[in-house]
Amino acid sequence: MKFRLLLGLLLATAGFVAVSHADSSETKPETLMTIQSASSVEETANKLNTIIESKGLTVFTRINHAENAAKAGLELRPTELIIFGNPKVGTPLMQCAQTIAIDLPQKMLIWQDEAKKVWISYNTPDYLKQRHNIEGCDEVLEKVKNVLGGLSKAAASK
Repeated sequence: MKFRLLLGLLLATAGFVAVSHADSSETKPETLMTIQSASSVEETANKLNTIIESKGLTVFTRINHAENAAKAGLELRPTELIIFGNPKVGTPLMQCAQTIAIDLPQKMLIWQDEAKKVWISYNTPDYLKQRHNIEGCDEVLEKVKNVLGGLSKAAASK
């Protein structure tokens, strides 16, 4: 009897959490955009790096997390981070909300999952807008959204 009561409470709580989570997700923007790549992590990162530079953006750094993990005697699936930007776009965002500087320059993560699929992930401009309470910069945020989408799709394609 106690087991059934406990099970019922657990199921009721789980149902509430699920409903609560579903309801709360409607008010939150998508925070992380992730798209699948047709190539390896290294090939995708190389391609993304080249595309970024061809668009006149600056690649500030490229971090190979798997390589750094190996140097520390640890294992990590292929994972690279490219940090890039353009002051002509980033500065207007910082003028709207200076705290966005913590999230700039932009970053794209190229990583391999346990099934050996490769993905490109980045913070969405909608998330950054909400996180930093940005108002009056919709035009700049839309431009960033289009650039990030274009870069990731081009790098992910064969």
